[in-house]
Amino acid sequence: MGTPMATSQDFINWVCGPELSPSYLRYVLMLEQESIRKFSYGTTHQTLYYPDAKALHVCIPSRDEQDEIARVLAALDDKIAANTRLSDAAEDLAAIVFRSIAKDDPTERSLSQLARFVNGRAYTKGATGTGRVVIRIAELNSGIGESTVRNDIKVPDENLARPGDLLFAWSGSLTVHRWFRPEGIVNQHIFKVIPTGDNPVWLVHQLLVRKLDEFRAIAADKATTMGHIQRRHLDEPVSVPARRAVERVHPTMDSLWRTALSAEQESLSLTTLRDTLLPHLMSGRLRVKDAEKQVEAVV
Repeated sequence: MGTPMATSQDFINWVCGPELSPSYLRYVLMLEQESIRKFSYGTTHQTLYYPDAKALHVCIPSRDEQDEIARVLAALDDKIAANTRLSDAAEDLAAIVFRSIAKDDPTERSLSQLARFVNGRAYTKGATGTGRVVIRIAELNSGIGESTVRNDIKVPDENLARPGDLLFAWSGSLTVHRWFRPEGIVNQHIFKVIPTGDNPVWLVHQLLVRKLDEFRAIAADKATTMGHIQRRHLDEPVSVPARRAVERVHPTMDSLWRTALSAEQESLSLTTLRDTLLPHLMSGRLRVKDAEKQVEAVV
């Protein structure tokens, strides 16, 4: 049992009696998000008022069946959480390894000498609503959602992001991301970062991360609604470890990069499976035993 915590007026505490499993209720609320939104008020900030929340009705099975359904779905969520920890651990270890060579006879070079920074284009205009995801800053920060734009337009290869590609949002939030989702179209305000020569992607990633605080400070000084950096900032010198040091740790760093990517991709597949099983289990169209077989095959 976790530490008791007080909640603000922005939260509704759902207190379950013996007939209702808290875990099962969590999955009910996940499933019914769209229905719940219909009872909410507001546009940019939606609010569900207590009387409306109290009036919500759902059909629930026996407590034993609730527990069985929640157990199957929780197995997927547990694996997703484990993958997140693995990916985070790989990132933390990579940062430690990089710091260990950062002062190893470094040279001054610019980020623009180490990689090509290909800016996305305005691919949301005239979007068809089908085809590949258009990757905006929102998709980098929050993933694919209801507001995500899709377009089946043909674009240059350098404006496509595939799993393992490095993306840098140079406007707004200024963040660096390893793309792990299916192939998508890179929108404006995002650079696809393509390492040049024999520069490994993990090296460019680490150098970009180390420059983020400086870039964010530059963006914060912009007298605009959305701060950003300019291409000339990519021409400024950065401290690059000696080539022999980079080559020495490359097997480790490349393995950590691939480990994190694999964990992120697996979590994406597990999330899709959970969201597919959820309505079928809740409606009774899928038996728990049949769902267990599908889950056991992937966890």
